[in-house]
Amino acid sequence: MPKKNLRNILSAGGIILFFLFFSPGLSQAIDFSGIMPKSEEPEREKSNKAEPLIVNADNVEYSTEEKVFTASGNVLVVFQDTKLSCRSLTLNSATKECQAEGNVRMEDPQGIIEGSKLTYNFEKHSGTIFDSQFKANPFFGKTERMYKVSDAEYVSSRGYMTTCSYDNPHWKMKTRKMDIFPGDKIQVKDATVYVGKVPLLYMPQYSRNLREPLMKVQVMPGTKKDWGPFMLTAWRYNLTEDITGRLYVDYRSNFGISEGFGTNYDSTEVGKGDFKFYYTQERDKSDDVNQDDVNAPKVFQRYLVRLRHKWDVDEKTNLVAEYHKIVDSKRALLGSTFNFLKDYFPREYEKDQMPLSYIQVHRSFAYANLDLLLQKRVNNWFSQEEKMPQITYNLPSLQLGNNSMVYFTNSSSFASLKNKAAAPADNNDQATNNFSTYNKIARPLKIAVFNFTPFLASEQDYSDHGTYGSTMTNIFSGGTDVSTKFYRLFTVKTNALGLDINGLRHIVTPTFAYSYSNSTPSKINEFEIGGDRGVRSSVATFGLENKLQTKRNGDKVDLADLRFTSAYNFRTAGQKGQLSDFVINMELYPYSWISLISDATYKTKQGYFTSANYDVNFNFGTDRYFGFGQRYQLKGNNEITYQLVWRLNPKWKFSIYQRINRGSETAAKTGLREQEYIISRDFHCWTVDLNYNTTRGKGDQIWMVFRLKAFPELEFEFNKSYHAPKPGSQSEPNI
Repeated sequence: MPKKNLRNILSAGGIILFFLFFSPGLSQAIDFSGIMPKSEEPEREKSNKAEPLIVNADNVEYSTEEKVFTASGNVLVVFQDTKLSCRSLTLNSATKECQAEGNVRMEDPQGIIEGSKLTYNFEKHSGTIFDSQFKANPFFGKTERMYKVSDAEYVSSRGYMTTCSYDNPHWKMKTRKMDIFPGDKIQVKDATVYVGKVPLLYMPQYSRNLREPLMKVQVMPGTKKDWGPFMLTAWRYNLTEDITGRLYVDYRSNFGISEGFGTNYDSTEVGKGDFKFYYTQERDKSDDVNQDDVNAPKVFQRYLVRLRHKWDVDEKTNLVAEYHKIVDSKRALLGSTFNFLKDYFPREYEKDQMPLSYIQVHRSFAYANLDLLLQKRVNNWFSQEEKMPQITYNLPSLQLGNNSMVYFTNSSSFASLKNKAAAPADNNDQATNNFSTYNKIARPLKIAVFNFTPFLASEQDYSDHGTYGSTMTNIFSGGTDVSTKFYRLFTVKTNALGLDINGLRHIVTPTFAYSYSNSTPSKINEFEIGGDRGVRSSVATFGLENKLQTKRNGDKVDLADLRFTSAYNFRTAGQKGQLSDFVINMELYPYSWISLISDATYKTKQGYFTSANYDVNFNFGTDRYFGFGQRYQLKGNNEITYQLVWRLNPKWKFSIYQRINRGSETAAKTGLREQEYIISRDFHCWTVDLNYNTTRGKGDQIWMVFRLKAFPELEFEFNKSYHAPKPGSQSEPNI
């Protein structure tokens, strides 16, 4: 990596540490969990009269005239959900006011407060504790005085707050005055943030909504091959309780500055959704554009507008809509190599390269449902099929008569379709009106140990292509599904090789399905006579599953699961009968700490495997595991991935990820494709991750991530992992 880029990265790392440690967002993840909300105060006040006040101590005296308890030595007072312990106590049983001294400790659902002296009213839940220490998970603090005004408000005078439990915390926020409204907000005056004994940030006044656990400012520095050194920032805002969002100001050295905003809204009247706008007037300095050519464009306008909305109109009707508008002058001028989503939002691009805009309305009825879809092309630089509209009616399964055991299924749709070609050929559209209906009758029955589901079905499809004529297709089909299950129990109990076998159950599940169809398409056109020849097909599909189960600690677990599936296409006119590929799936769980999952495809005609994949995972405890996997395609990719995560001790942890390509595909180079190394250090109340990633063709990245352990909800992650194995099926009944 060039030294210049390394300096930029280290500088960016310093900036992120400053923002994440010392920005106003530091105190914005406060969440006094468990504190009683305001709405519950009246209920508590009503119940005070009936609740007894219990006093226990080594020495207890009571004055009947003054109605005062005097206690000393291991004093414990219990009232409702509040416990008070101290060395000496004076308590008025009528007013429930007390004065406590010596190792005072008060504990309630709000947390724990300790101090040298306390005055408190158990009935009003208010008081003052001197030289106090408090703990309200995950917060710790010390103050000269802590006033408990009510369950809904605390006021501290001249103290500090931190998430570090040490007597000398790593960081703290010292304040002149701090008003805490549990579960609602915090108001701070004259606050100074310290790291150790070094003051780094002063805030004359600050107020924060405690119901928002995330950081106010998100900063992500780094470097990428196509972006160069970069700094991405997001500033969270709250307009109302139902409208929140982020402001974006990003810098990429190769592209320049870009900005935008996102808004999330939630309305009980019209539903919820999100809106995003992101804009850049890009000045490309990368090698992708010829900077030496004076005639080459240097500035490009690129932006994204996105709206997503969902509305539950009533219990049976809902609406879902999306709108995606992308303007990309760079793509228009320099070709489809450039893509705004790919260049600026690679993760969104991997999920959906060409997002569609649409409105869909769904309506449920007693036995059926109806869907209306309006799908219009918004971005003319990619081809798309418009549906204006598409109406679909579904009757999933209706029993004909109360005792007939015959079920009827129907699916019908009408669509006005138009195939829109990508610009500049988008004027060559093809319009089609299509109507189709599918009807099926099935009669489930059981013969001996076999479950049969014979069926008959009919499908009609009519398409009007305008000047290109019309087509009509009739499809008749029929067949049956057959399944059964056998199992056998073995009274085996052994711990040989540490397998912990407590009984075995072998389950065999064969399945078979046969279907026959006859398709008769025809052209309806005044210039043509006759129709097309019918097409017949006959297919038998079969599968076999073998599962082995046992019990461990009273719970059923799968030891092994092996499945085979294939199909046979019977001989039709002009085509011989043929056995399709075998698909093999295997899952092994010999021990609780190891698993193997694999699948493969075998060509029966050629006699070899065309693909094989597997994943092996070893779990040796918390933060200690190793896994590797392989993706093999004949005459294609052959990728091997490794991941190791290992905690050396309570303070240090490291992880390694590698991806290697051994395939023969010419488009992908063989050898090591990607490496990532992470070193994590636990600093008691925070953790720091140092990350390094190198990917062939994309360059190197190095970054640091700082997380307060009390508030881990940072919104950016850089996790790479091999294909994680799925858990075994646990659907069978207990042994």
